Amino acid sequence: MIRNTILPLVTVVSAVLMVASILLQARGASLGAGFGSSGEFYTTRRGTDKNLYEATIILAAIFVGSLLVGLLLK
Repeated sequence: MIRNTILPLVTVVSAVLMVASILLQARGASLGAGFGSSGEFYTTRRGTDKNLYEATIILAAIFVGSLLVGLLLK
């Protein structure tokens, strides 16, 4: 039952939410920052940025975990 109904749903939902959280993250540095034209190359994440970053990591772990469980159940 889990393999046929719940696991694919968890995989798809976590993938969609992970893509959305990645796209919602602000770009930290522009292209010029890599060449030294901007002093804000390394920044500290605070507030919503930090929560979104941590949510992305958790969603990625859930996604990979659901894929591994799906492989183990085969």
